[in-house]
Amino acid sequence: MVATYSILSLLIIFALSLLIVRTGSIALEMTGLSPDVASFQATSAFSGAGYTTEEAEQAITTVGRRKTVKALIRLGSIGLLGAISSLILSFTRTGGDDLLNLLYILGGAGVIILFARSRWFNRLVTPLIEWALNETTELEISDYAQLLGLQREYRVAEVEISEGDWLAGGSISELDLPREGVLILGIRRDDSYIGAPQPDTETKPDDTLVLYGKQDRLKELSDRLSGDAEARDDAVEDHEETLEEQKQLIEQ
Repeated sequence: MVATYSILSLLIIFALSLLIVRTGSIALEMTGLSPDVASFQATSAFSGAGYTTEEAEQAITTVGRRKTVKALIRLGSIGLLGAISSLILSFTRTGGDDLLNLLYILGGAGVIILFARSRWFNRLVTPLIEWALNETTELEISDYAQLLGLQREYRVAEVEISEGDWLAGGSISELDLPREGVLILGIRRDDSYIGAPQPDTETKPDDTLVLYGKQDRLKELSDRLSGDAEARDDAVEDHEETLEEQKQLIEQ
């Protein structure tokens, strides 16, 4: 019975840990970090990995980000101690059922991971977390979100260009991202930064574009491959629908 409770508490700690990391990731996104960077830095802070990279430096450049990272580090320490305690108890009072308990732990952890990675679960939980953070914190106000007028679905994100990406090897005017509702705010290239790039500026592999637009559009752009005309047409059509909705709101 003690082993059962220990396994259950271990799985609960694991589930809560994933939820805390997800919350931390969303909090960092709300301060302007891209989803990929925010997720990686939230995981690093919670696990105590402490990667010293340029991205890690970005994660502590503002008050809101520093508070978020500090909270993740503290909660990660508490969660680690609780997990170790539950794990020790589950294997010290088993009466010879170590293999069975291990299977229970691995199976339960697998189910939790699949559940946490499911799209419908994230679509349900993410707005709730964002609402809670908006109500209880000032993450967006403390950074530049208010200046840019960011709403829930709009973000500023950094998208790294790889060889073969749709964003690689063309001028800004040829990409014509405004037709998709996306603005290029700047380009990080090697150790330099090109702010407000001109229309004839060409993007190159290994560049990092600083983009402003809807979160789902930025994510789709970061994954779009060269020659994917269908994705481009869908993005333009989607933005035209958004413009029509905005026009109707203005006329009301």
